[in-house]
Amino acid sequence: MSMVNPSIDKLATMVDSKYTLAILAAKRARELTKPGQVLRGKEVSIALKEVGEKKITYTRKK
Repeated sequence: MSMVNPSIDKLATMVDSKYTLAILAAKRARELTKPGQVLRGKEVSIALKEVGEKKITYTRKK
């Protein structure tokens, strides 16, 4: 049973690695901790959900 919905394994298929997933979630979670933000859950959970909903994207620099 996964604590994160969608699961980490499913989210990892949406990016090139679990490392990229962790970086995306961490950066978004930091953005969510700005003063004045009203949150409906934990920052990292919200960030992972946004990745699953394709609200967060990234580009790989060469």
